[in-house]
Amino acid sequence: MTIAGAPRSLAQITFALVGFLFLLELTSGIIQGYYIPLISDLVHHLGITDADFNWFEAAQLLLSAIAVPILAKLGDMFGHKRMLLVSTALTAAASWWLVISGDFTTFLIAWALQGFYSVWLPLEVALIFDKGRRSKTGVSQTRRAAGLLVIALEVGAIAGALGGGAVFTAAGGNVALTLAVPAIIVTAAFFAILFGVPESERTPGRSLDLVGFVLLTFALLLTTSSLTFLRINGPGTWWVWVVMAAGLLAFLPFGRWVLGREDPAIDLRMVAQKNMWPVQVTAGLFGISVLGAQIPLSTFAGTDPDVAGYGLGLSSGMRSIVIGIYLISLILGAALFAIFSRRLTPRIALIVATGLVTVGYFALIFFHDDLAQVLVCICIAGAGSGALVAALPAAAAAAAPLGQTGIATGLTNTTKTIGGAFASATFGLALATGVTAGVGTAASLSGYYTVWIVCGATALVATVLLFFVPRLAFADPVEAEIAEGTTPSA
Repeated sequence: MTIAGAPRSLAQITFALVGFLFLLELTSGIIQGYYIPLISDLVHHLGITDADFNWFEAAQLLLSAIAVPILAKLGDMFGHKRMLLVSTALTAAASWWLVISGDFTTFLIAWALQGFYSVWLPLEVALIFDKGRRSKTGVSQTRRAAGLLVIALEVGAIAGALGGGAVFTAAGGNVALTLAVPAIIVTAAFFAILFGVPESERTPGRSLDLVGFVLLTFALLLTTSSLTFLRINGPGTWWVWVVMAAGLLAFLPFGRWVLGREDPAIDLRMVAQKNMWPVQVTAGLFGISVLGAQIPLSTFAGTDPDVAGYGLGLSSGMRSIVIGIYLISLILGAALFAIFSRRLTPRIALIVATGLVTVGYFALIFFHDDLAQVLVCICIAGAGSGALVAALPAAAAAAAPLGQTGIATGLTNTTKTIGGAFASATFGLALATGVTAGVGTAASLSGYYTVWIVCGATALVATVLLFFVPRLAFADPVEAEIAEGTTPSA
């Protein structure tokens, strides 16, 4: 669909730009999927236990929460391409470090540092929006491009999950040789960005609020680590609650500081705008389901119904297929978002997406007796999730004032990460409580009910919050004029 008045040269620039960023996001997906089938082999390679591997996830999650807002802000100040190159170089270095790491400590550090890839999508969306800002169709171009990037992400995740095990087998079980493949891919992506992506326009006269970022890092460090400790040590550990309370209280001096700054680390007044705060809250609530529900889904699918009285009893191969179908539904959701957001207002498209997540998870409470029922439910939720992965950073970019696009899109990732950390802790506790007697490690059915209810309820809250967004928020000027029944200006 072509909107009258859209500059042809801008569309060509955006197409070329998105092509290279598509490759980078494909790389991001490969990284996220490649190591999953190798976990058992990595545990054996490092001489650790399965439980120890939780620390790798926790460390990468923590680095993501801290690094994304800082790099996103630096992107606004010094150029989004420059920060893409920095984060890609750090990810490549960490990937090569994994190749030569042979003990728990060094592997943990390298695995955490590899989490710099989490800033790629926010920076990519900010870069695309910057290129389209001078056009009356820049917002809709950003939405369509974000959908393509999410498709690349999920395709890469599927390719990575399939490729990790295949490469390990072809390499004869050689761990170092297997881990070299993603390192090579990330290194190649660095040069693709270096030579293929133009720099964004920088806003002059900016300053780096070091004190603000230190205060923010301290608060995020305490908050996210307390959630990790809660999952690992359990709710009976008193000091976990002390760390959590300290983390929440640490946001108070951060807020006081940034509100008194002219160019703060994070502009809380910008976040409080009526077309911004529902997006950021939705991102946090969305993180609970999109980052927290996959492991419970896998364990439920593997539980033997003949023994526990519930579950699907699927083999590991069949569970991989189920996860693959879920990822395909995310791809479809991302692809359909751009289409429906052109026929509806972007706000309505967001509401429909969160509504699909709500319906999908609430439906699981009643329909989980066989594979067909579960697949229908998770595909409904997956379609909504795929749309949201693309829509939230694009909506934040559209709502952000000049010079704050990167930090606005980055905050959607940070709040989503915090939501995922919360889900990881609470869902782990829910599934560990009331373990079914006589069936080994199988969680209770009530634990799965808790997961599905929380995912559905948080999506429902997000749906309601989005109704508070102005009707034509996140729309192009041309789209707004058409929606209002006026003739689009040249």
